[in-house]
Amino acid sequence: MRFAVPAALALVLAAPAAIAQTQPGAPVASRVVAGTYAVDPAHTQVTWSLNHMGFSMLEGQFGASEGMLTIDPAKPQAAKVDVTFKINDLSVTAAPFANHLKSKDFFDAATYPTARFVSTGVKVMGTKAVITGNLTIKDQTKPVTLNATFFGAGTNPMSKKLNIGFRAMGKIKRSDFGVGAYVPVVGDEVDLTINAAFTAQ
Repeated sequence: MRFAVPAALALVLAAPAAIAQTQPGAPVASRVVAGTYAVDPAHTQVTWSLNHMGFSMLEGQFGASEGMLTIDPAKPQAAKVDVTFKINDLSVTAAPFANHLKSKDFFDAATYPTARFVSTGVKVMGTKAVITGNLTIKDQTKPVTLNATFFGAGTNPMSKKLNIGFRAMGKIKRSDFGVGAYVPVVGDEVDLTINAAFTAQ
């Protein structure tokens, strides 16, 4: 029994190191290597929210289907990002509602199966950046500004490849993109939150 307390204490003291090892990514700029990275479809999504008739905030999500990030730590202002989202991958709380959003009343997924964001400029300030670009939904292209934060970089222990992640936020008016049904009863302004992960090629 006399060894039980020291052994338990040793486990407690070792715990922070063990926890740290489970998080291979960190916002350390020196980990970023110049090159072109492919979007990670399983871990990249855009979540949207809007005011639903003044009763509640309504949220939904799209997953990225393809895209690329080109970045050079020596020239961060020259970074470029291009990401495509499949409208049919829309996720909301109920299947009938998802089908309504995909119908001609809103996204018309059968005619316009994808949405796309292509950056046109990047202004970097430490671990943060303002990304300007063009968002296309239903063949309507409008400028969008995203406030991004460098979330982390590091070697993925599963793929053994370098991963880079960012989180960005912005606002759009859905009526600008031909998805304005029921405005103003249902809010027009949409808050966007983008969690983007990219993998080295």
